[in-house]
Amino acid sequence: MRYRLGVDVGGTFTDILLIDQESGQTYRAKTPSTPHDQSIGVLAGVEKACAVAGVSPGEIGEILHGTTVATNAILEGKGARVGLVTTAGFRQVLQIARSFVPGGLAGWIIWPKPEPLAALEDTVEAVERVAADGSVVTPLDEDDLRAKLRTLRGVEALAVSLINSFAFDGHERRIAELAAEELPGVPVSISSQVLPELREYERTVTTVANAYVQPRVATYLDNLGFDLYVLRSDGGLASRANAKAAPVNMLLSGPAGGVAGATWVAEQAGFADFLTFDMGGTSTDVALVQDARPRVGRETKVGDLTVRSASVDVRTVGAGGGSIAHVPELTRALRVGPQSAGAEPGPAAYGKGGTDPTVTDANVVLGFLPSRLAGGEIVLDRERSREAVSQVAEAMGLPVEAAAQGIVDIVNENMFGALRLVSVQQGFDPREFALVAFGGAGPLHANALGRLTGSWPVIIPPSPGVLCAYGDATTCLRDEAARTSIKRFSQLTDDELWQMLAELAERAAATLEAEGVGRADQAVTYQVDVRYHGQGFEIPIDLALDTGLEALGKAFDAEHERLFSFLLSNEHEIVSARASVSGPRPDVQPVRLAQGGPTAEPVDKHEIWIDGGWAEASIYDRGTLLAGNRIDGPAIVTEMDSTTLVLPGHVAEVHESGSLLIRPLEA
Repeated sequence: MRYRLGVDVGGTFTDILLIDQESGQTYRAKTPSTPHDQSIGVLAGVEKACAVAGVSPGEIGEILHGTTVATNAILEGKGARVGLVTTAGFRQVLQIARSFVPGGLAGWIIWPKPEPLAALEDTVEAVERVAADGSVVTPLDEDDLRAKLRTLRGVEALAVSLINSFAFDGHERRIAELAAEELPGVPVSISSQVLPELREYERTVTTVANAYVQPRVATYLDNLGFDLYVLRSDGGLASRANAKAAPVNMLLSGPAGGVAGATWVAEQAGFADFLTFDMGGTSTDVALVQDARPRVGRETKVGDLTVRSASVDVRTVGAGGGSIAHVPELTRALRVGPQSAGAEPGPAAYGKGGTDPTVTDANVVLGFLPSRLAGGEIVLDRERSREAVSQVAEAMGLPVEAAAQGIVDIVNENMFGALRLVSVQQGFDPREFALVAFGGAGPLHANALGRLTGSWPVIIPPSPGVLCAYGDATTCLRDEAARTSIKRFSQLTDDELWQMLAELAERAAATLEAEGVGRADQAVTYQVDVRYHGQGFEIPIDLALDTGLEALGKAFDAEHERLFSFLLSNEHEIVSARASVSGPRPDVQPVRLAQGGPTAEPVDKHEIWIDGGWAEASIYDRGTLLAGNRIDGPAIVTEMDSTTLVLPGHVAEVHESGSLLIRPLEA
């Protein structure tokens, strides 16, 4: 069908982007999120976008959805009651967990571990044992297990994680069959399907997390009603059925959509290396993209929970438009976030009962935000914002404008710290990257973040407030298959390595083929986890089709030296291998702006507080800008879903793809 729709649910707003695949024209809708039931906000947004475009929902061919339902279930502790089956002797695997001390110099702090997602009283032991080579040491005692499963009646989901099941999954599959008989209607997650890899604790906690969020995700997806695909944490898409079966792969679904959208936009503007900066109402997500490929990590972190699941390497800080500023009585030092006013009641400027000073209120006081947002649906109350920020001003003995500037400066520094985590801490110089800024609040702070990082140009995409939804709508189906096989290079040949990878690729390809993606339209990438023999950790290394063991070893050495600045003489060793299969990207035609001259006509003038005093800024309507237009700061560019601030001494140039490229005048 002609139309493709992207949906992204944030903490404050639900973003909808309807794309006409033939013309590339987009239709946007932004509705308040409904935290008690996200499907309400999604369905309202879909109806609104269709009304704007003048089409019926039945004309939409595909709906692509980035969701935070699984993430919120973890953060809010509102998942299912999970039962767990382990091998006899491993009942306390979640309680023992991994050693962790928060903070490099905080070893003296008493840190209570978070409660496991599966309680000890809901954990039973199966009499069975499998060796590391996959041989059965002790057969499964089915009669004993049936009796134990009956004691778990009342659980809402079941996880099965047996020792060495990555090498032999027969016992786990049989337990799933027994559970279907003894616990009818209870969804079962088995570790040999969720994460068929080495390390007992990581495999168990990932499987339990999958079971914990599974009922809530299934209910949510069923409530939406229409056919859809859900964004995975690694930036690919999964069918509704696969999303319901493996929701642990969707824990970072929302942020991954932003990175996918930023990659699409940066490519249109001619940039392959860039940092992404997604500032919404509640939090800010940042990532690094190199050679137009987002960095994908093997771990996903949500709150205190870390699971083994492929995800775009996104770092999140509690800094958004709704972040609350406060001055603690003890230190009298201004703090911003991580607490947020969220969607309800929201910043004071929204007039919905909020009284706490937020970043949005500070921007209103400084004059950076116009009086109307979201196409006029949200009217900002400047006086309420001044009253809220006055709380900070009085506590610090400052003028209201100075307090507002302090709030903005601090939140910028918080976000700068996050950008350093994905660049400097990973061995990358941010000055060698562009900066793609999006989200409802991102373009307002983007110029300042470019100045802090030295990342130029700062790219402001078209429709930055709904770019995550655009990313959902412009990515492709993906599936992954993995296997643990611990072998030193001397025990392996190039042919044996590629035979294993080919088998994994076949498994993943079959999944996409079942979704209607033919083999000719599939693309395969390979990755192997490598370490020095004797090491306790490994590094994932991407492989090209012609890569042999010798080249693989050299690639590992180079990455090891980049990360740790030293090499070892130990023999190389493979730990795990995986193959990822992707379908074709959708044929969405990009919009090309008509060419214009260097001069753009402002629609108004406006006073803003900048660099310690009031200055006149020109206001531009982004919908009237043409390719080649130049906007000198200070200036404000307004559009339906976001506002861009161009600082003094900087210029924004309109690219033909619709993006604004902001650079210092001297650059």
